[in-house]
Amino acid sequence: MSSRNNEPLLLIEKLGLKPHPEGGWFKETYRSSEIVREEYLPERFNSDHHFSTCIYFLLQNYDFSAFHRIKSDEIWHFYLGSPVKLYVLKNGVQETILLGDNVDSGHVFQAVVPQGCWFAAEVLVPDSFALVGCTVSPGFDFSDFEMASLADLTPEYGKYATLIRRMTRS
Repeated sequence: MSSRNNEPLLLIEKLGLKPHPEGGWFKETYRSSEIVREEYLPERFNSDHHFSTCIYFLLQNYDFSAFHRIKSDEIWHFYLGSPVKLYVLKNGVQETILLGDNVDSGHVFQAVVPQGCWFAAEVLVPDSFALVGCTVSPGFDFSDFEMASLADLTPEYGKYATLIRRMTRS
């Protein structure tokens, strides 16, 4: 890569990333060839699903991954760039996970967001970016994707209203 300022643009181009509805850029890199039929999945699923899927996800510091949830567990993998703060809302409580490469500062290389939890992410360092990967099992399907609004989250998570307002798009 050339200069640090151009690196995210070069990665977007070289990896063939496209805009993601939650924010950031993505490209699916894996979708298993085998499928689990709907009748063998938990009731929250309404169609057959691939065993697993995986994406690249690039986030720049001026953007954020808005609060959303999916019906499967999602594993985040840190690859390069600046640390990412991952916010997870579960059972009325907000948890923060730091993805990054500085374990002495409390960063982790991988983190699991359990199915059904609302979550959002942002890059911590100004004028920077992060490249991560996300693995979903059962595999991701956009029919399982739900974006949150302030109104969706306020009843249960009102004490985090400032964060929710900042990390939602409506």
